[in-house]
Amino acid sequence: MGDVLQGIHATWEFESDSVLIRFERGIRTPKLFQALGERRVPYEALSSVTLTPGRRGTVVLHAVPRAGADPLTEAAAGQLRASGDPYRLLLPAERETLARYYADELRAALARVRGTGTGTMGDEQEPAERYLVTAPEPPLQFKAYDAKASFDGDRVTFRWFWTGASSAKWKAGDQSLPVGELQGVEWRSPERFDGYLRLLRRDDPCSGQPRPRPAPADHDPATVVFGPGYGPVHESLPFAAAVLEAVQAAATGRTAVPVHAVAPARRDPAEVADRIRHLGELHRAGLVTDDEFSAKKAELLAEL
Repeated sequence: MGDVLQGIHATWEFESDSVLIRFERGIRTPKLFQALGERRVPYEALSSVTLTPGRRGTVVLHAVPRAGADPLTEAAAGQLRASGDPYRLLLPAERETLARYYADELRAALARVRGTGTGTMGDEQEPAERYLVTAPEPPLQFKAYDAKASFDGDRVTFRWFWTGASSAKWKAGDQSLPVGELQGVEWRSPERFDGYLRLLRRDDPCSGQPRPRPAPADHDPATVVFGPGYGPVHESLPFAAAVLEAVQAAATGRTAVPVHAVAPARRDPAEVADRIRHLGELHRAGLVTDDEFSAKKAELLAEL
């Protein structure tokens, strides 16, 4: 189509095979939109288009993504508020006629992609076989309540905070899991009381048995938990989407974008001292054995 439709918080640019969504920056723009910046959404990644009345004199143009097409919406699993949905374009009500025109044009574009030649989407409910919308590019990181989570495109790393991590996580040590050992992620919105990001490991093919049911989030070393002010949606959700995309690429054998290796920085001595002090408290409380205390202390000192 080659046209541009400017709405509130975003502008949609319609191209021959996709719609380019550019999100605005500003204090009223949802932080998730600002973090995403822009997204190119192929028409084949969309299921349908709706135009409905919004609140306070607005209309909403909604391009509904197909199941399995976007790692961001797959990770969100329906938990995003309507105001934070990147597929909704909010427009003033006086632009409804123009919005209706673009809705019809977009439906026609989807029909051409489907090969139906009509305005109906005959296979709109069929899940996509692979991700069609690109996730945010690593490296990515965010602070959860009990850890700093990092993803370099190849590995997910959790470094526990002594002020928030449970003794079970401290005993397990910092985690560094390659995407090849994962089958997905489970994201529960930080806007909920019990939000978390859990890495789902693959079953062990040698044992013939599925992995046991995971421990509660605050005791599972493959999970970081969220708290007030920690792990906000605009940081943790793009992170989860990027991990999902990398997991699918590893599983299907597609070549991932190369990630330049970065030599790990040495730990701050003050941080190491704090962690050893906390480890000593766990040891005195009987939550860590003598051997575990000695081994973890040596591990921390080696990072100086």
